[in-house]
Amino acid sequence: MAWFRRTGRPLQQEQVIAFLLFLLSFVVVPSQQAEVIQGSVPLNSGTFEKVISKHRVVLVKFDETYPYGEKQEEFKKVATSAISQPDLLVAEIQVADYGEKDNLDLAEKYGVKKEDFPKYKLFIKDEFEPIDYHGNVKDANEIKRFVMKEARLWLGMPACLEEYDTMLKKFFQADYEEKDKMVAEAEKMAESLSEENKKTSAAIYVKTMKKIMEKGLEFLETEVKRVEKLKDGKVSDKKKEQLNDRLNILISFKLRLNDEL
Repeated sequence: MAWFRRTGRPLQQEQVIAFLLFLLSFVVVPSQQAEVIQGSVPLNSGTFEKVISKHRVVLVKFDETYPYGEKQEEFKKVATSAISQPDLLVAEIQVADYGEKDNLDLAEKYGVKKEDFPKYKLFIKDEFEPIDYHGNVKDANEIKRFVMKEARLWLGMPACLEEYDTMLKKFFQADYEEKDKMVAEAEKMAESLSEENKKTSAAIYVKTMKKIMEKGLEFLETEVKRVEKLKDGKVSDKKKEQLNDRLNILISFKLRLNDEL
């Protein structure tokens, strides 16, 4: 201990230990806490049934304790988008396989295993069983489309235009002649748009409206399947983004159609 001196003499071992303990007393080791996520509520075995029963639609993510990384970042995007949708609650259940094994009973009840994490389940009021999500957990938009399709709820999606979605509510109620007038109106609206990406979206709305008039409502279902198949194939990132935008708009059409049926 010759390197640690006081008044030119080596410190005794007991003195060195006492000094180190004194320094350690000032070191605060923060306890690990669950991250607060905007738009999401944490659930556990004691609150699960109470919360689920009081909401029309609940998207629940079963996950490990203290999740992080790309999958968790996409979950945050989904939760944020749900803030403005009053009929949708986004929740997270963190499952521990050690210690007290918190929420493991919930995971077992719904057949969720550790290797499944993160696992999304959609609970819809008056439905006997939740609906499992089998898509990409690293794609917030795909998760949102799943919710929109299964729960018939609107979530803000890339490429969708509010003014056109509003028009669709009337489009599906109109007769052929009125639909034709609405298509003309939609084309006129597109001409007034200044942003190129909005012009592109508007063109998809107009084209889809025309195809529905030409081929009937079944066009929507076949077109969604066609675009999904293309998107899941070997395409460039740019092409995949374009297909995602088209799919978002098609899902918006289907939501408006379901509202009118």
